[in-house]
Amino acid sequence: MEINIIRYHKIYFIISGLLVLASIFSLIFFGLKLGIDFIGGSLLQIEFKNERLASEAIKEKLKVFDLGEINTAPIGEKGVILRFKDIDEETHQKILNSLDDKYPENIEEKKFESIGPLIGEELKRKSIWAIGLVILMIILYIAYAFRNVSWPVASFKYGLAAILALIHDVLIPTGIFSFLGYWQGIEVNLLFITALLTILGFSVHDTIVVFDRIRENLKRRIGRDFKETVNLSINQTITRSINTSLTVLLTLLAVYIFGGQSIKYFALTLIFGIIFGTYSSIFIASPLIVVWEGWKKR
Repeated sequence: MEINIIRYHKIYFIISGLLVLASIFSLIFFGLKLGIDFIGGSLLQIEFKNERLASEAIKEKLKVFDLGEINTAPIGEKGVILRFKDIDEETHQKILNSLDDKYPENIEEKKFESIGPLIGEELKRKSIWAIGLVILMIILYIAYAFRNVSWPVASFKYGLAAILALIHDVLIPTGIFSFLGYWQGIEVNLLFITALLTILGFSVHDTIVVFDRIRENLKRRIGRDFKETVNLSINQTITRSINTSLTVLLTLLAVYIFGGQSIKYFALTLIFGIIFGTYSSIFIASPLIVVWEGWKKR
């Protein structure tokens, strides 16, 4: 049974528009809570084997080390993550000894990372370049792949639709993490950038599958008009897109639930990205070229 997906394109555009506007609002007013990968500093994750010290008690013990602003975040039942300015290895060991003085071997160190501010700034710059370069390469690929498709919609519009879908798929998860950073103090790091790059690849792949089917059906003159051809192409690929995405989502959910703390939010970013990427390839990118074709007729 064929579903008339194109018919309700205004509803899809309104939903996406509201989500994109909410994401932009969050980014403007809340921003992203950058991790030490980008701003520099030290991260220490420890777990207390007996009683976990309160945040104020931890800060009081560490006051003598002149660590600047100390941020503490409880994790699990007895764990805590500490963030403070960049320190050397000697200070690192003194901090552990200071926190361990109440009970012998009360503390187990889970993770320690230290990144200087210059390295953090360089990582931030390279991350922006990486995302920009990936988007540019995607534009060039789509322009080449659809160079012979010029009827009834110009070939460059397929690329433009795919890029708008990509912006949609990256902006919404970024907005979600902006809000989570403000609400829950969740930071973004290099794994977040890796997840965004993965989302870009997954999203454009899903969109190209639908566009390729449209191209094939146009060549075979399937459908009474362009709108019907696009709608038929979406119906022919929708089951494949949803099944592929569900398979990946089940894996990512397992990673999010059972994986370690270090990759938990990496998996969560991918979950959001794949959900919105699948949505955009079906309900945004293809309906966009139908709308443009309608404007051209008018």
